[in-house]
Amino acid sequence: LVVYREIKPRQLFHLFYRAAETTAVIMFLVSAAGVSAWLITTANIPQQLAELVQPLMGNKMLLTFVLMIMVLVIGSALDFTPTVLIMTPVLMPVLKQAGIDPVYFGVLFIMNNAIGLITPPVGIVLNVMCGVAKISMKDLMQGLWPFLWAELFVLLLLGLAWSALYAAA
Repeated sequence: LVVYREIKPRQLFHLFYRAAETTAVIMFLVSAAGVSAWLITTANIPQQLAELVQPLMGNKMLLTFVLMIMVLVIGSALDFTPTVLIMTPVLMPVLKQAGIDPVYFGVLFIMNNAIGLITPPVGIVLNVMCGVAKISMKDLMQGLWPFLWAELFVLLLLGLAWSALYAAA
């Protein structure tokens, strides 16, 4: 408005209205994820998950691998923010009980979640890209497969580096 003079004063109301609309949608998702996280925590699901993976608690690498597969599946169906807001309070007690470094697991978790967003058949980003580019899912996936495999390989390398780090410690 002032520096580039690309926005006219009469456009401000519409811009503020669209910004408020977008913010409301995002905040609704965040609040719904917060309520879901509270319900999950109240239903004692973290403790049940810890009991479910109890046989894996002795092997941190296997436990991390199982949790990463779970995050990949959930991340392919849910958007990034709700997945982080819902899964963090569920997984954190399990990580603490298993003695897994939450910072390194967080890096793996975020990478895995990002991979989940482009994993077929549900990947939310895939559907958005097909709609924006007006191409079929088949055409999009032909160009995406090499990158998806590379990202999964990097995630595997990070997991192996993590296990080597813990084996040396």
